[in-house]
This record gives sequence, C-alpha cells and structure tokens, in this order.
Amino acid sequence: MTCASFLLPKDSLTAKLARSEPKMLTTLRIKNLALVTDLTLELQPGYNAITGETGAGKSIIIGALNLVLGERADRTLIRAGSDTCSVEAVFDARRVNQELPGWLEENGLEPCEDHQLVLKRTFTAAGTNRQFINGSPTTLAALGAVGEWLVDMHGPHDHQSLLHPAKQLAILDAFGGFGPQRDAFAALVRRRGDLEAEKAALVVDDKTYAQQLDLLRFQVQEITTARLQPGEEAEVQLEHGRASNAARLLELCQSALALLGDDEGSLLTQAGQLGRTLHDLQRIDPGAGELAAQHAAALETWRELQNGLSHYADRVDLDPARLQELEERLGLLHTLKRKYGTTIEEVIAYGAEAAAKLQLLEQRDGELHRLNEAIRQMDGEIWRAGLELSQQRRKLVTALARAVARQLKDLGFAQGHFDITVTTATREELAGGAPGLTGLDQVEFQFAPNPGEPPRALRAIASSGEMARVMLALKTALAEVDEVPVLVFDEVDANVGGETAAAVGGKMRQIAVQHQVLCITHLAPVAAAAMTHYQVSKQTRDGRTNSEITRLGPAERVTEIARMLGGQSEAARKHAEELLA
Repeated sequence: MTCASFLLPKDSLTAKLARSEPKMLTTLRIKNLALVTDLTLELQPGYNAITGETGAGKSIIIGALNLVLGERADRTLIRAGSDTCSVEAVFDARRVNQELPGWLEENGLEPCEDHQLVLKRTFTAAGTNRQFINGSPTTLAALGAVGEWLVDMHGPHDHQSLLHPAKQLAILDAFGGFGPQRDAFAALVRRRGDLEAEKAALVVDDKTYAQQLDLLRFQVQEITTARLQPGEEAEVQLEHGRASNAARLLELCQSALALLGDDEGSLLTQAGQLGRTLHDLQRIDPGAGELAAQHAAALETWRELQNGLSHYADRVDLDPARLQELEERLGLLHTLKRKYGTTIEEVIAYGAEAAAKLQLLEQRDGELHRLNEAIRQMDGEIWRAGLELSQQRRKLVTALARAVARQLKDLGFAQGHFDITVTTATREELAGGAPGLTGLDQVEFQFAPNPGEPPRALRAIASSGEMARVMLALKTALAEVDEVPVLVFDEVDANVGGETAAAVGGKMRQIAVQHQVLCITHLAPVAAAAMTHYQVSKQTRDGRTNSEITRLGPAERVTEIARMLGGQSEAARKHAEELLA
C-alpha cells in the first residue's frame, strides 16, 4: 500500500474534529484477502470517503471489517497461493461503550493499553479459525459481541432492518433516551416470568401431585430417621476398624504387658536389677547420682506405658453385637450417599431441600394463592410502567417524525411525508399473559415519498433508493444519541444523483460531527464532502493483480473527483474543484 505523507487542508469543521475528537477505527490491516496481499489503512476522524473504479477492491475493505467483527469466514476469499488470511483492526477505546472494561475482565481478556482495543481474526485454507481481543484468544461470539459496540454497517441491503417493527421501536427509544425505562420494564416482565415458573411447578394433575408428595415424604423420612451428623462417617469407620480387629488388638496388648510385667526376665524386672546396680555405683561414687536419676525417670516412663496398655486393653470391646451395629450404620450411610449426595453433608442438605419442597407442596393451595396474588400485583406494576413508557413514546413521535422529515427534505423529498404510528395493547389483549420485554407498544414507520399519496408502511416501499435515503435520514436524526462510534456506509447512495447526491454528502459530513464515518461511494458530490479521501486501485506486478489504497492529496482529489464525473476534461476538473471548494 502507498500512503501520502502530507496533511490535507482542513476547513473549520475538519480542524475541530482533528483537535477534539479521538479516532475511532485508527488502523485496518488486511493480509492475503482476495486481491489484497498486505494492506494497511490508517483512518482519520470524521468523514472518510473511499472511491475507485468498479472491481478495484473497495468491497474488500467492507469484507475485512465484517470478518474482524465476527462474520463467518469464507475460505475461498483467501488469496490464491496463500494458506492463511488475517485481518486486524485497532480502535481508540475512549469512545467505546463504558461497559467494555468490565466486559473484557469478565471474559478473561486483557485490558486496553494506551486506550487501544485490538481485534484480530485469522483463518486458514484448512478451515482453522482463530480470533483475538487485545492479544488474548477468544471466541467468535465474543468478537461479534464487542463488534456491536464498535461499528454499525450499512450496505445496499442493510436498510432492510428498518422494515422490522422491533427495530423501529428501538430507533424511537434511542431517540428519546428511553433505555433505562425499557430496562426497568423488562425487569418487571422477567420477574413475572419467574413467578409463573414457580406457579407452574405447583400446578400439576392430582396423580402427579400425589406421586411427588409420596416421593418427597419417603425421602424426608429416610434422611430424618437416619439422624445424620456432619463428620460422623469418619468416626464410625474408625470405630468399626477397631471393633472388627478387637481380638487381635487385645492379643497384642497382652503380649506387650507380658514383656513389661513383673515376671522374671520382663522389662520391669530387669529394670529393677539395673536400679540396684546403679545404687551400688552411687554409694561408691556419689558423682554417679545423675545416672540413677535417669534410671528412675526411665522406670517411671515404662510404668506409665504399662498403665496405658492396661487401660487400652480394658477399652477393647469384643462385643459382636456392637460390631454388627457399626456395620449396619456404615451400610446405611453408603446407601444414603448413593441416593442423595457424595458426602454426608450433601445428604443432609438434600434432606433439608426436600423438606422445604414437601412443605410447599403440602401447602399448595395457600402457595398458589400467594403466587396468583403476586402475579396480579406484578401485572398492575407492568401495566402502569408500560403506560408511562407508552405516553413518553407518544410525546416523542412527533419530534422524531419532524426530525426525519427535515432530513428527507434535504435528500430530495421536499413534498414527502414521514409519520410514525404507535399501537398500544389493551389490558384485555394482555389477559392471561405478559407483554414482550420492550413494552406495550408496536411502532410502524410510514412514508409517502410523493404528494397526494397516503403514507404507507416502509415495508410497502419498493424502491431501494428511497429506502436508503430514509435510512440515511434516520441516521442523521439519531446521530447525537447513537452510541456506536463508527458508521460504515457501503454504496447506500445508489440510485440517487444530482442535488440529492450533494445532500447525501452533506448528511455524511453532518453525521461525522458525532461519529467516524466510512463511506464507499461512486458519486462525486458524496466523495467531495469527505474530510479525508482514499482511492482504491488495482495494480499488476509480476503477473499478479493486487488492490492498493492511497490517501489522496488536494491535487489527487481533483483528479479522482473528475474521473467520477466522467473524465479529465477541463470542464470535469473545474466541476471537481467547485465540489471540493
């Protein structure tokens, strides 16, 4: 790739953006994708236009962005002769959703260094996919999730999302800043769902109810009767080990006592003879008294050992009945663990939970009454919250419709009419169930492009050019409240021209005050409105075709705009200069 090293002259708006607005998507690097070998695109704040001949490779930039934002990879896009393709995008994280740092931490990903968020995607001809966020391996789903915070893509067919009522409702709420109200309403609906789930667990047929009662009663009775104690299994096993070896233990004790006893040749008898010898030694040499003291201490230790063995032998129980009792207890503990948990503590916890369920089922009628009353009260809260949100939406409808209509007027629909209808569900319609998470309302955007025609739903409009302009008008009206920092427009100016094309360029520039805008366009007025202009071209070297992108300087912009106007005639170049001025 080649890239000019000079700075473009900037008007006051461009200069303001350069001083105050951070770059959003700062760098896009593409390797071995379609016609691209190795391309690095350094993007600027504000409005960036990308132009070039048909087939030069402009769509590769959109494809690369889609890949690094989590779209499914197509191995056929890997450049011929290469085994691996990669796309890397660097974003300035200062304008990204404030939840990003926490989200990165929750997903085990590295934080942003120097306010840079780095996304990377690689895939091979063999089908291996790898994706990274800030250098940490991650999933494709995670890449797509963070991508939704970063870039809003608008291609020739992306405006179809505007046909869905749910999307239209989201646009209205975004314009009004109703996110907190929507979240609060959704929380109430989810709470009602939890209550319904509790109720469903109680509402069963009589046969199933009786079976559940019998099972729980048996389980609770079995665990309660066992009178389990935490840690008792280890104690029972220890006592069982002693009881099962009682005869051998007693035999060993008696043998040890015989060795210590008072019989001739025993340890204590010989110790007595030793004591007398040391006593004689001390009479001859008083300095040997310490030896006699040591003997006395040793003799005391042997007698303590003798007493300890006697007491131990007394405790050895040869009772077969006690041994059988311990064996039965161990068998019971093992049976309960096999049924209810891997440890005695888990069995005890299971019994407590089963007892609570049993109490709940035995009091089913009262519990059902409680849940029905809670659901009734929750329905009232949901209805009040839904009506309040609906009233706020209805107050806003006129403001949004007027804002969009003003933008449409600039886009060639001076006599067009844009309207928004709000339909609110009644309590009767909600009887027996809860509304969706977004409220009681359904929204329908309606548009009449020509005077004398009644407004029709957007889905009834056949012209893609009209739909594209409606979408652009909405984006312009929502620019200040839209939190996604980067907006990409891929030939959304199709089927427009003349003054409308100039208006489209003006809208792009207007949106760029709040966002970074990338626009791929074939229209000279749209490109001329950009603050920064890039040209995509195909070059052939050594028999291989490669797409390259160049940032244009002032003179180069005149040449490119003239080409888009039809050639390099003096009239075309003069017209290009006028557009750029």
